[in-house]
Amino acid sequence: MKIASLIAALVATAALTALGQEGVVQDVKHGAKKAGETVKDGLETVGEKTKETAKTVGKKTKEAAETVAEKTKETGETVARKTKEAVNGTGEKAAETTRKTHHKSSKTASKTKAKTTEEQTPASSRTP
Repeated sequence: MKIASLIAALVATAALTALGQEGVVQDVKHGAKKAGETVKDGLETVGEKTKETAKTVGKKTKEAAETVAEKTKETGETVARKTKEAVNGTGEKAAETTRKTHHKSSKTASKTKAKTTEEQTPASSRTP
């Protein structure tokens, strides 16, 4: 009977070990499932954050492009205005120079005409 008790004890120990391993396997499966869910949740969060970041970057890029377009337009308008002012200023100076030249020319012509008239009048008709 001692042998039968020993065999029964060994069988009982083996059965308990097998059941214990089954519990460990279930624990490992459950842990792996939880870890998988955690990773999945983390990836979903990362995906959402990436999507939000992409939207924000897109919005900021659009705003920056609009600002650059505005500044470029303003600069173009300023250059056009300054060029027009410069051209108009040059035209005014040219007209002023032409007026001065014409005036000087007329003045000189009048002086020359006066001298010529004086020289042509006889000496007796001149009053002292």
